[in-house]
Amino acid sequence: MSDASFRISRRGFLNLTALGAASAAVSACTTTGPGPEPVQPPPPAYVEPPLGDYETMYGPISDNGFDLPAIPVNKIDHKFLRQIVPDPTGQRPGTIVVDTTNHFLYLVREGGQAIRYGVGLGRAGFEWSGDAIVQWKQKWPKWTPPDEMVARQPELTQFSAKNGGMSGGLKNPLGARALYLFQGSQDTLYRLHGSPEWWSIGKSVSSGCVRLINQDIIDLYDRVPNKSPVVVTADIGEPVSDLPERRAIPIDNGVPTGSILLGPVKRITNEIF
Repeated sequence: MSDASFRISRRGFLNLTALGAASAAVSACTTTGPGPEPVQPPPPAYVEPPLGDYETMYGPISDNGFDLPAIPVNKIDHKFLRQIVPDPTGQRPGTIVVDTTNHFLYLVREGGQAIRYGVGLGRAGFEWSGDAIVQWKQKWPKWTPPDEMVARQPELTQFSAKNGGMSGGLKNPLGARALYLFQGSQDTLYRLHGSPEWWSIGKSVSSGCVRLINQDIIDLYDRVPNKSPVVVTADIGEPVSDLPERRAIPIDNGVPTGSILLGPVKRITNEIF
């Protein structure tokens, strides 16, 4: 056998070997019936982004022309400072839940979590329970005390509805933000609002509705979309019941005439006042 014949035969053998390997590969990819579906891993559980340290969260803020001072967090029971906790409410994400027994406000998040804020409760906040909806939101809101409040405290006459109310500012009882709660088309006169009186958080005080540290109400305001549902209850996890026999004292004279609200509310519940 010549060298050329040997080379040709060897080349042919290698070609046949390569062809056989390719055929085997094709055969390995060919199935005669449907195989098992690939198992998809479950989507990762939602984890709320961390909030940061207290010195940052409660540090000084320049906001809309007002300079909020830092909050002395070491003088407040840390359970009333903003934090992420397992959701105890069972409400759907996006719901605000006020626990009047323990002085907490929960913003329910995805993944079984909630952001919890400490609150102070005035008589209007303590004596009311029910469900409502955020129908108006205001930064540095004007405060107009109700006529009955002015009658009890004549020094408030300068801020009466007749005199135009108190402009927003550092001494305004509604603080840096206010969320105005409605039931149906009716203003409940119930507010979630800020307060410069950080020492009142976690306590029941003489006036106001549900008050938060100003830094906390700013944070809540930015997280809460329009028309968010609100549940106010003394017993987390229990059915909410109104208290029709008790009349809460409102802090505010009502949403100003001509205000543009956030739209009709589909669910209408019993009036609370």
